[in-house]
This record gives sequence, structure tokens and C-alpha cells, in this order.
Amino acid sequence: MSKLKSEGVDKAASDKPRVRDRIFDTASELFYRHGIRAVGVDAIASEAGTNKMSFYRSFPSKDDLVAEYLCGQQREYWQWWDEVVAPHQGDPRRQIEALIESTIDLARLKAKTAEGCRTARGCALGNAAVEIPEDNERLGDIVHNYKSEIRRRLRALAAEAGARDADALGDALMLLLEGGLYTRLTFPDNTGPIAAITQAAGWLLDACTTPGCTAGSAKRPRGRA
Repeated sequence: MSKLKSEGVDKAASDKPRVRDRIFDTASELFYRHGIRAVGVDAIASEAGTNKMSFYRSFPSKDDLVAEYLCGQQREYWQWWDEVVAPHQGDPRRQIEALIESTIDLARLKAKTAEGCRTARGCALGNAAVEIPEDNERLGDIVHNYKSEIRRRLRALAAEAGARDADALGDALMLLLEGGLYTRLTFPDNTGPIAAITQAAGWLLDACTTPGCTAGSAKRPRGRA
């Protein structure tokens, strides 16, 4: 009987989240809701049910924790991106449309849950960019590289879709995506300008691309008459 009891205790202990995981999960939620500067180590440790000693055993500094939080949000976003565009491989315009449409769904979903890529209060990395001091190159570079990759991907999709000025179209689409998320701060539940993002993206695509022309078709030589 005592052996069974011991095994039950061991299983319960193994099911309990590690202290480091509790600290990270708690910090991620607090950072997104209140900002990385407003949330201190004491608040994180208290909310996670631990203490500062355990915090610094898990993370050498608050900046290390913030860096891991930002990188985690990047991974979640790229996972979402890849899952959205994968079903439309070979159709760049449809991939762009799917990203726009899914942005609304993502914002609606994340308004109800704190898990995964956070968007209910804007982009987690965009919010952090406002708070990161200019001399903090480590954290600043994480955000800059992330936003640069979004820009690169959208420009590449625009080029594949046959845009006459792929860089301009890609940048315009990025403005739609970024701006749309932030309007949710003042217009909840997708009732504000973000509701028009799909139509606006369609107008941009129609105006900036040649119907039936993609990067692949543009490279194919014409047959002789």
C-alpha cells in the first residue's frame, strides 16, 4: 500500500509544472497584459508562487526572461504563418488572402485565451519595441529581426503574385496586418477597422498585380505564333 502511495506522490510531483516553466508562463502573461517594464521580478515570482532566489536560479536576469518570451512569441507566430499558407502552396495570392483572413480569426481566438501567439492587445513584439530602451541592442535586435522577416516574407509573396512593385505591395500589406491588430485595442471583438482588412487587401492586390500573372508565369517564354 505504501508503495502505491509513494508512486502516486511521485506521479503528482512529475505532473506539476517545473518552477522555471511556472515563472516563464506567468511572466509571459504579465508582460503581455501589463508591459515588460511595468512587471518586476518580485511580481513575477509572487504570481508564480515562488521567490526571487528561484527566479534567478532559472533566469540569470530579467532581460534573459524577456528575450526568451519574445523568441517564444516569434516561434508561435511562424508556426501559425506556416500552417496558414501551407494549404495554398503555389498560389501566392491565395496565401496572402489566407494570412489576412486568418489574422481576424487569430485575433478573435486570442481574445479568449492567453495561450500561443498573443494578438488580443496587439503584437507582443511590437508592444515590447515601445518599451525597450534604444541602448538595449539584444532585445531590440530580436524585435527588429522579427519584423524584418515579416516584411521580407510579404514582399516575396507579392513578387510571386506578380506585383508590379512587389516591395511596395508587401509593405502595404504589412501596414494592414500590423495596424489591423492594434485597432483592436480601441475597437474590441473585431468591430473596428480590422473588419475591413480582407476587402482592403483585395483592393491592393487587384490594383498592384496583373491578373493571371505570377512570378512563375512571367518567366515562361511565349510560344511562337
